[in-house]
Amino acid sequence: MERFVRREIERADPAVCEEFARLGVATVYEAQGQTGYMDTRMRPIQQGKSVCGPAVTVICPAGDNLMIHAAVECCQPGDILVVTTEGESNRHGYLGDLLARSLMGRGVRGLIMDGGVRDTARLREMGFPVWSTAVACAGTTKIKAGWVNAPAVCAGSLVEGGDLIVADDDGVVVVKRTDIASSLEKSKARERKEEETVKKIEAGQLGVDFYGFREVLAKLGVKYL
Repeated sequence: MERFVRREIERADPAVCEEFARLGVATVYEAQGQTGYMDTRMRPIQQGKSVCGPAVTVICPAGDNLMIHAAVECCQPGDILVVTTEGESNRHGYLGDLLARSLMGRGVRGLIMDGGVRDTARLREMGFPVWSTAVACAGTTKIKAGWVNAPAVCAGSLVEGGDLIVADDDGVVVVKRTDIASSLEKSKARERKEEETVKKIEAGQLGVDFYGFREVLAKLGVKYL
């Protein structure tokens, strides 16, 4: 397959990205039918960060980060870099503080890395949000070709350039470009529903009652002693 760098992708309105970031991973994941969630191996290296932006995807050969360098100039403010590899990826640190500085200079909001990262203390100090499947200090070569903005499977989820990435302390969820409007509408509806649930809880009601779980327990033969 021909290897390439696709410079241009469609990008969602920044205001839409801000709304998704506010709503958060759990709400978006549930609202869009429990789809798009990356494998739980994908964890944040920091806490308290919530971001959303269009994905710029990168596929690197294992142990080589040349294509991340190639992807930097394709990034625009608000983007999130999503990197995966061909073959085993957790033994190398594909990105550290220097590449992160380049990405920050382009206005990139964060990194999703299906593989290793390094310089994690510096990345936290810099305020550059990272979600990765590993931390590893071994360096990489820069001699092998891959792809930028090709469809990429990252931690079990298919991501295409311009899909929205929502990431926070709960992990990472993908919103497909074609589903952005419907996912946002459903996520806001779920938020409103949860606000009503909070009111019930604060009024002293029990979930076992307002969710109808007493009937479920009865059908299962559970007895109160």
